[in-house]
Amino acid sequence: MRQSVRVAILEDHQSIIDGYCFRLAAEPDVEVVAWSMFGEDLLPMLREHDVDVLILDVEVPTSAHNSNPYPILHVIPELLTQYANLHILVISMHNQRSLVQSIVRAGASGYVLKDDQPLIRRLGAAVLSVAEGGVCFSQSIHAMLLRDTDEISLLTDRQREVLSLVAAYPQLTTAEVAEQLDVANSTVRNLLSSAYVRLGVHNRSAAIARARQLGLLLSLSS
Repeated sequence: MRQSVRVAILEDHQSIIDGYCFRLAAEPDVEVVAWSMFGEDLLPMLREHDVDVLILDVEVPTSAHNSNPYPILHVIPELLTQYANLHILVISMHNQRSLVQSIVRAGASGYVLKDDQPLIRRLGAAVLSVAEGGVCFSQSIHAMLLRDTDEISLLTDRQREVLSLVAAYPQLTTAEVAEQLDVANSTVRNLLSSAYVRLGVHNRSAAIARARQLGLLLSLSS
């Protein structure tokens, strides 16, 4: 039997938390195990619960007594180093390009806008995709990330290196790839997710197939 994907939520509006829980309750393979409205509760929440996917707002108060925004950009790489199997799905109202790029570079596996109702209605499917190592972006966010990318420089050398490694050894986890390359876990996540964006796909297998089709990766002759 397939084990449920365990989800934690950091979001400072109770009504939105309730909405996420409602959407995820319709997906039998997803279980919400914890939620919090304050940033300083995040680490204790993750220590207490075994979490596969963290749904994260980028602007939450630090604590009940400190209304300053919690430093999410600083925290994401630390979380991905401490919890190698954790995947982060950001759901936010903010669509500033520099912020989105920074969040993705930090290692988030997805960025969904709160007003993207079609995607929010499919939140269970989005969580499952991210939990399986894929990515999930609102269309406008994907277009933003893809901007200025042309086919000549479709993938960087480092992105091709990571894709060639996971193509050769598909059983490797992200943490194991990071160990082989001697880089941070969040670095590998960023390299893979940015490659997915550039290739217009959502997971490893599709990225490998597309890169081979474009001649960016070698494939054995049949």
